[in-house]
Amino acid sequence: MAKVALITGTSSGIGLSTAVRLAKSGYRTVATMRDLAKAGALRARAEAEGVRLDVRRLDVCDPGSIDACLREIAGAYGRLDALVNNAGAGLVGSLEQLSMAELERTMDVNFYGVARATKAALPLLREAGAGRVVTVTSVGGVVGQPFNDAYCAAKFAVEGLLESLAPVARRLGVHVSIVEPGPVSTEFIANLGGSLAARQAETSGPYAPLFAAYVAQVMQSFGAAQTPDEIAGVVLEALTDEAPKLRYVTSDAMRAFVGVKYGDPTGEAVRTMTGGWLEATLECRAQRPFGSHFQAGARGVLGALIRAAGAGRVGASPSGRGVKAGPAPAPCRRCHAARCRR
Repeated sequence: MAKVALITGTSSGIGLSTAVRLAKSGYRTVATMRDLAKAGALRARAEAEGVRLDVRRLDVCDPGSIDACLREIAGAYGRLDALVNNAGAGLVGSLEQLSMAELERTMDVNFYGVARATKAALPLLREAGAGRVVTVTSVGGVVGQPFNDAYCAAKFAVEGLLESLAPVARRLGVHVSIVEPGPVSTEFIANLGGSLAARQAETSGPYAPLFAAYVAQVMQSFGAAQTPDEIAGVVLEALTDEAPKLRYVTSDAMRAFVGVKYGDPTGEAVRTMTGGWLEATLECRAQRPFGSHFQAGARGVLGALIRAAGAGRVGASPSGRGVKAGPAPAPCRRCHAARCRR
């Protein structure tokens, strides 16, 4: 009997690609979104790929919507084998710049939305006997990043929730996994670009030069972005692994990036690395790709800082199965990267 998977946030990007990928892999795929008027791209991709999807409405901020969708799934299929939490919303700005309404909205979608959907799905997943919960978070749920205060806070909260839930759920027959992408080329990022421009236009005073440097860093880092289809492949891996891991980081470059955090109990290496994004210039060689230690996708400012801060010195296990770290040299005083070659 084909397994049934429910995916949230499938109108575009990672969710759309994941819905199609799971359907092609034999899952009965329930692809959900808040506004069914935005289902056109999903339906078109499914038709082009020759797969069938069950497209339904689900708003992760509306408990009634979640409960109704799960009742429909139980009635239509009699089971639920997998939940993929993908719905999310970005927000840029440092804490002083944000309204409380913006903070609350970001937490509502990115954290409480995951909690609501997972809590509601767990009874059906337990009944399946070998249920899976796979949640798409971000490396921003491991490493706090400038001008991402609210977004990273929500993703950190998701990581804590699921890491705490995982051992209990596992003993009840449900495996919990987290997928952590870095930059991904999606409509989500296109929308975030508009938010960056709007925030930059309204930013003045002491925040202005810091935010300008951050925007330049973001724009260059997405030159090395992964595709939604690549992330969908990692989601499928998490769903089908015989021994599923807690964490799946989606690229070698991002494994090095989060590895800095896992090997940094004081937080100084992370603060030095991300602080460099606010003042480093292209004149510094730490921002130029060097060597071939990482795959080509690690190029750009973010990839260079990752390589500079983490290459060869942090032996981390982002999957959650052990960490070891070696000593790090003193960082460059100009760009704050640990292996600047100026």
